[in-house]
Amino acid sequence: MRLSELSGKEIVDFKRAERLGVLGHTDLEFNEKSGQIQSLIIPTGKWMRKQSNEIRVPWQQIRTIGSDMIILEVPENNY
Repeated sequence: MRLSELSGKEIVDFKRAERLGVLGHTDLEFNEKSGQIQSLIIPTGKWMRKQSNEIRVPWQQIRTIGSDMIILEVPENNY
């Protein structure tokens, strides 16, 4: 799958049934040597606030990638 195919998909937390954002408003963390995606970094809070936090989700926590959304399982310690 190409990165361009992931862009624009909604990101949903499986356990909480909660929308976390849209891929494109998130950052991807890559392994510098292999080029593989290691994790999604999803901002929380408002964009303009200085106190916005982020949720870091390892790539292995993604349950499925569908045509419209990415369903993942956010580790409890990330909230």
